[in-house]
Amino acid sequence: MMFTGTYTAIVTPFKNGKLDVDALERIIKAQIKGGVDGIVPVGTTGESPTVSYEEHVEIIKLSVKFAAGKVKVLAGTGANSTTEAIYLTKAAEKVGADGSLQVAPYYNKPTQEGLFQHFHAIARATKLPIVLYSIPGRCGIEIAVDTVNRLAHDSVNIVGIKEAGGNPDRVSQLRAALGDKFTILSGDDSLTLPFMSVGAHGVISVASNVIPREVSQMVKAFAAGKPALALKYHAKFYPVFKDLFIETNPVPAKAALAMMGMVEEECRLPLVPLAAANREKLKKTLKAVGVLK
Repeated sequence: MMFTGTYTAIVTPFKNGKLDVDALERIIKAQIKGGVDGIVPVGTTGESPTVSYEEHVEIIKLSVKFAAGKVKVLAGTGANSTTEAIYLTKAAEKVGADGSLQVAPYYNKPTQEGLFQHFHAIARATKLPIVLYSIPGRCGIEIAVDTVNRLAHDSVNIVGIKEAGGNPDRVSQLRAALGDKFTILSGDDSLTLPFMSVGAHGVISVASNVIPREVSQMVKAFAAGKPALALKYHAKFYPVFKDLFIETNPVPAKAALAMMGMVEEECRLPLVPLAAANREKLKKTLKAVGVLK
């Protein structure tokens, strides 16, 4: 299965400390209406480090239910414990997810051989297609191109990578090593077009929580051979791409969605609400591009 186009790394809405099921349904329906190709529940944007195992599986189950087959569900089931990642991935498969996003193990900093063995074990434990996730800024380690290549040839269900290292050269290196069939997705909204220009197939987006139609149309325009149109979208919404990272993700995204009446502006500690000055800056940006009146 190819995961190409626009995938939204959806926030996990909370209300009074609990999962806000109604808000989750609103978010997913807005994504479907906006024309995205899929959603990624319980990734970093979904505050996966602060949800329990039971909550994690429930969020995926509800996401599958609310997606109703209209968009793909690429479940975030990675962990820095191989056993935990296998447990969550098996659970995601059981509740009907279309695939699994597997972040590099964070904090414990395994060797490249350790990374290979980690992802290899997960791939053997599931029939789900797996998209790797390299984000050294969060994890302190990069999945090397050689390791990605080795994994792709070792496990037929390792089908792609979310590349969030900020370097288009990596996309070129991955494309040269793995060919056209291996999916590469940008992990940074502001780099989606640069990455697609050298071979990426789309984006796993934070911004599409807020502007799903616009991000989706930007990606579709570039894929359809209309780079000038794609660039117009990029230029208009670039301030949104940047300001959604004015503080730690997903704090600004939740603030924006709260301004839009979609969710409560509630994160779990150690994340805290957006600072007042940054909230005003974000609001100004959203008004300037027409998201808010």
